[in-house]
Amino acid sequence: MQLRESGIILFCEHYEQALKFYTEKIGLQIRGQKSDLAVLDFGGSYLMIEDNGIASASPKTREQNPIVIRFNVDDFENTILEIKNRGVEVDVHSFNWGKIGVIIDPEGNRIEIKD
Repeated sequence: MQLRESGIILFCEHYEQALKFYTEKIGLQIRGQKSDLAVLDFGGSYLMIEDNGIASASPKTREQNPIVIRFNVDDFENTILEIKNRGVEVDVHSFNWGKIGVIIDPEGNRIEIKD
């Protein structure tokens, strides 16, 4: 198998709200958009936000969503500051292997920013 590009599809119950979060709060750029889905730049791949998912008012458990969306960044501190300045709550954890900033999107999905 020879891959051209890989992507992740995230099904969301509240598509417009999720799209606004990922573009305005996280800062991803839209590559293309239709009425019920949008393709966002995601490093060397893409993140597709699509309608017809199930939201949770609280963080989803691993049973509800065993996937974590992770962004590896070069400048962890400035990235965390930038996201916080956009009004996003970020919970930073330090480990012997590095740091992560944990964010929960409006649908209850876990996102990690990693140094």
